[in-house]
Amino acid sequence: MTRFLLLLTLVLSVASCGSVDVARYADQKPALSLEDFFSRPVKAWGMFQKSNGEVTKRFGVDIVSRREDGNLILDERFLYSDGTRQRRVWTLTPEGQGRWSGRADDVVGVAKGQIAGNTLHWRYRLNLPVDDSTYEMSMDDWMYLMDEDTLINRTSMSKLGVEVGQVTLFFRRQSAGASQ
Repeated sequence: MTRFLLLLTLVLSVASCGSVDVARYADQKPALSLEDFFSRPVKAWGMFQKSNGEVTKRFGVDIVSRREDGNLILDERFLYSDGTRQRRVWTLTPEGQGRWSGRADDVVGVAKGQIAGNTLHWRYRLNLPVDDSTYEMSMDDWMYLMDEDTLINRTSMSKLGVEVGQVTLFFRRQSAGASQ
């Protein structure tokens, strides 16, 4: 048992050493504003890859937003490559100085995020349904604004500190009159 705890401590220590501080991107342009980016309908395309690189799911997402009581509400509608559908509604709350918190039905507790320059870094736990089971995954989300209409997201998914896969997602703002 002592060896196991020592090994676990070592693995978690090494994993935390590789973490980049979002402040590193403070001077990067264009500056990311969640309210501005999601002020129009957004389409997104992505995939989930296992830690060995195998793509196991592809998906598209339609996102519409609205402002409500000082919050930014993102209504996401997913269509997966296997034909399944999912809906996630985020309630994002600005907390000042680039900090945000977020809630959704399948998020455990509160997501915490920080924006610096063109970058948003989110961390949260997500209840992920797989077949007939649900797994609580730790999500480490990095979003990068490339231009005023394009956002790239890369997420590391882990369980007990071990990465089990990654999500890559590309967001594109639609023209003001685009229909969902």
